[in-house]
Amino acid sequence: MTEKNYSDAEFEALLANYDYSFQKGDLVKGIVCSYDSSGAIVDIGAKTSAYVPEKEAVMDKNTSIEDTLKKNQQYEFLIIKEEDEDGRFMLSYKKVAQAYSWRELEQLKAEDATVEGVVVSSVRGGVLVDVKGVRGFVPSSHLKLKSNENIIGEKLELKILTMDVSQGNFILSNRKVYADDKDVNKKDLFDTLEVGQVVKGEVVRITDFGAFIDIGGVDALLPLSQLSWRWVDHPSDILKVGDIINVEVIVIDQDKQRVSLSLKNLEKDPWLEAKDKFKDGDIVNGTITRLKHFGAFVEVYPGVEALLQEKDLIEYQNKKEVILKVGDVVQTKILKFNPDDRRISLSFQSE
Repeated sequence: MTEKNYSDAEFEALLANYDYSFQKGDLVKGIVCSYDSSGAIVDIGAKTSAYVPEKEAVMDKNTSIEDTLKKNQQYEFLIIKEEDEDGRFMLSYKKVAQAYSWRELEQLKAEDATVEGVVVSSVRGGVLVDVKGVRGFVPSSHLKLKSNENIIGEKLELKILTMDVSQGNFILSNRKVYADDKDVNKKDLFDTLEVGQVVKGEVVRITDFGAFIDIGGVDALLPLSQLSWRWVDHPSDILKVGDIINVEVIVIDQDKQRVSLSLKNLEKDPWLEAKDKFKDGDIVNGTITRLKHFGAFVEVYPGVEALLQEKDLIEYQNKKEVILKVGDVVQTKILKFNPDDRRISLSFQSE
């Protein structure tokens, strides 16, 4: 093959065929030519091929660059770095794809549509998800999950709460999807719900003052006082999120759309059982359940507490040279037993 020698004029004319005015920030189309160990080579019609680093191509670390950018296929790219010493431009496919995704997500938010996200990591206060190549945050309070642990890779149905494209902020809710579904059924539920009705529900949230139970469209309150006939320090002592329990409806507020529940009403009333077991003057052993400034509460029968006055408590402790604490078993005498008012007065048994 004979090598052709170009004159200066001929060479300049040949270069003119590759005339271009690409610069950083331009959006260009290019055809994927080949790959190397760290990226893809792309023909954008410049004097030399352009280059796409793998980190600027793939949006999912589990997907290869070959699967993202198919050989001989044309894609849109953003020029992120102008020509290097070899005359190559550096491109980004990911930034273009994300820009289109942001545009689509803005439309989906306007429509209040549901989107699918994949959990990519668990962080403090929630989880990070990938939605159409965009990284978003789902706070723990907006997750309908028992735990943030071991959910990497799990797919979630989400609603977009807020998004700021300029700042890259993207916050979503998994719980809002279920809340919207609940709204559809809430009216029907209130129309059929009755006081005294026993319903099945799921524990969805636990607080210091009780637990919220999803009873099929409504998060109803199970107050601390309605958990058990026995003393309960905190709802988490007997319940955990995700538990399925039967509860009795005790209050329905149609105006405020609120429902209150009871768990202890499904158990036998211990005061009715104790009515035939005790009388004034009986000597009974009991366990201290609470210590207050006015005395101590003593459980003399499962679910039945009696009050031991402060003066008796102090007198006993001084005499015995002990300090009583919760959990201690003491021998007491019933001074007054009034099961109808659910009250028992105690004193210490005289020796």
